[in-house]
Amino acid sequence: MSVSLNSTHDSWENLPQNLRGVVEANLIVGELPLVWFEPDLDEQMQYAQGLVVLTDRRLLSVGPVIASSDADLLLEKSFRAWTVNTTLVLRTKEYPGTGILELLGAESLLHHWRFTAGKVNASHRMAARFERIQHGDQDEEEDSSETLGAVCPSCGALLAPDQVKCPECEAAKAKPPIQSLSRLMRFAKPRALVILLGLALTISSTVMGLVPPYLIMLLIDNVLNPYEASKQTNIHLVWWYLSGFAAVAILTWILSWARTYVLAWVSERIAGDLRTKTYSHLQSLSLEYFGGKRTGDLISRVSTDTDRICYFLSVHLLDFINNVLMIIMTAMILFGLNPFLAVVTLMPLPVIAYLVQKVRNRLRQGFLLSSRVGSEMTSVLADTIPGIRVVKAFAQERREIDRFQMANNRLLQANDRVNTLWSFFGAAVVLLTDIGLLVVWAFGAYQVFQSNITVGELVAFVTYISRFYLRMDSMSRMVSAVQRAGASTQRVFSILDRVPSVAEPIHPVHIKRMRGEVVFRSVGFHYGTRPVLQDVNLKIQPGEMIGLVGPSGAGKTTMVNLTCRFYDVTEGAILADGIDIRSYPIEEYRCNIGIVLQEPFLFYGTIAENIAYGRPDASREEIVAAARAARAHEFILRLPDGYDSLVGERGQFLSGGERQRVSIARALLIDPRILILDEATSSVDTETEREIQLALENLIQGRTTIAIAHRLSTLRRADRLVVIERGRITEIGHHDELLKTPGTYARLYRAQLEMSRGHAGSHMK
Repeated sequence: MSVSLNSTHDSWENLPQNLRGVVEANLIVGELPLVWFEPDLDEQMQYAQGLVVLTDRRLLSVGPVIASSDADLLLEKSFRAWTVNTTLVLRTKEYPGTGILELLGAESLLHHWRFTAGKVNASHRMAARFERIQHGDQDEEEDSSETLGAVCPSCGALLAPDQVKCPECEAAKAKPPIQSLSRLMRFAKPRALVILLGLALTISSTVMGLVPPYLIMLLIDNVLNPYEASKQTNIHLVWWYLSGFAAVAILTWILSWARTYVLAWVSERIAGDLRTKTYSHLQSLSLEYFGGKRTGDLISRVSTDTDRICYFLSVHLLDFINNVLMIIMTAMILFGLNPFLAVVTLMPLPVIAYLVQKVRNRLRQGFLLSSRVGSEMTSVLADTIPGIRVVKAFAQERREIDRFQMANNRLLQANDRVNTLWSFFGAAVVLLTDIGLLVVWAFGAYQVFQSNITVGELVAFVTYISRFYLRMDSMSRMVSAVQRAGASTQRVFSILDRVPSVAEPIHPVHIKRMRGEVVFRSVGFHYGTRPVLQDVNLKIQPGEMIGLVGPSGAGKTTMVNLTCRFYDVTEGAILADGIDIRSYPIEEYRCNIGIVLQEPFLFYGTIAENIAYGRPDASREEIVAAARAARAHEFILRLPDGYDSLVGERGQFLSGGERQRVSIARALLIDPRILILDEATSSVDTETEREIQLALENLIQGRTTIAIAHRLSTLRRADRLVVIERGRITEIGHHDELLKTPGTYARLYRAQLEMSRGHAGSHMK
């Protein structure tokens, strides 16, 4: 029986119609889908369409079916359903690149669904929600969050597999903008004296700004009104009042200029310290953090958000302090002139305060969303500008323009929502202040007619109240600035609050020069919920060359990352010279490691600067020696400026093999005790690879070397080869020994040998 799904989340409508239609046709009246999962592999490990839906009563399954002319009919026939009860178990099993979602009964496996690695998180959410349904937990708020598929409904951020609510949005709710901004005080403390000077200048300029209306009152009552009545006046009083007015104006200008300069100077330094601290903290964070962040978002936080904070401190905060002082002092003067008229004048204030309270939370959420969407737009730039060669090579300029335009449109929409609310609020405040001025004029005129106040007092009162309402209007506009700066502060401090997963030791063991012994002792490592390494035991002697061999995803690069301590082991320990590497200070430990990455990365600058990146104080002779050892010296000399030639951003002016040889020279210059080659020859041709291999024969002498290579011929001279499969060591031995054994290494080597012969035969033809 078909059932309407109006109560479910809109993302249900985004599912394929054929899958959704089968489920809708088999729902029971009142049955509500809560969360769904799309398995994308069939039993033959081919891509297919499928859908698993968890409702408040049952688990429903359709497919998977390979797309074909009769796919819809096959989907209808494949529908199955199980009533949720405490005897069922829904669990996820993960394998390299794939996974299985299993439904088990009391005694047997009832059904299973296969999927690719990209569906792992969704399968875990399905299993977790299934367990909660079994225990009678049907919290609608959690359901709506899970239905989104790990996307925050407020800001659009991706959530971790175990997160139901966005941590940044929850932090924003828990910490109002004022509280977030107050955290900037620790950056202000070192410049407290300069800030106090700025506050003194602010008070002085504010006091000076209140003098002119009083002089106007005296001029009207003591000069203009008597002259109008008797045509006689003391001309000297006119010059005194006007001279005093001019002197106050000049003094106010000088004080205001000094105040603005001093506080702007301080705010720039605070923002500069904040930028440096944020960037420094980013450098201390582990690779795990960067894996879940987009480059553009981090750039936006360090640059745009800190600039916004700086502008708030130097402009808006200065205006806020000035406005508060002006409002307090003006109110005191108003009550001194006429208390009853002052009370009438201040009647709109409660209404303005109510409006501020109503809009501030909505503005804060709006600015958080605007900042997030703005970061997405920056991320598009961060993706496409460095990758412009790939964009042009595949003629995808129009696609990238459309992608940027979509991000830009989302930013416009987010800003439009904020501007709609803000424009109404600002206009309402102006209307209330105009009404207040009208009341003042009406009541003041009545008081003049009753001879309770003079015309000069009324003019002074209106002048003061005009300034009062002008400051109130400016204060109301501060709501927007505070919310925007508060949102930026929250985004910046979300970085500063992040604790590195690879932490410095509490009681460090200092080291200068290592021997190079590395021991893996029952090492295990999990990436999220997926096990990558399990019970790895390996001892590498000082000066020994180890080759890591195995299929893609087996865990070779993970072993290298753990050795460099880019990540920390989740089980066991890695020892260097007999001491757990977690006991060494990170910088001291890594100074003993040289690594050549699979994808060579060069910084914008000269070749000499890139080679000397690990040792900026290296002499030109040492740089040339490292380049010679890496077989890079010859091609460097052929460049127009030799070692002073610019490599371009990410080394785009060099070929892949040239970039790789420069990166090898960079690693060699620091003379590491442990040398790690992660596919170091994957980007070079056969002739260049031969040259590098000849260089490596000399370089590995007396140096512990861990090398990864898919081309097994490059590892024939390794002292030992370590074969890794599915996160476990399965074979260890020399090249010749392993070839005699009918194992994984022999199979991989023969397969590569046959492939190379096939390529050679095709070239001969």
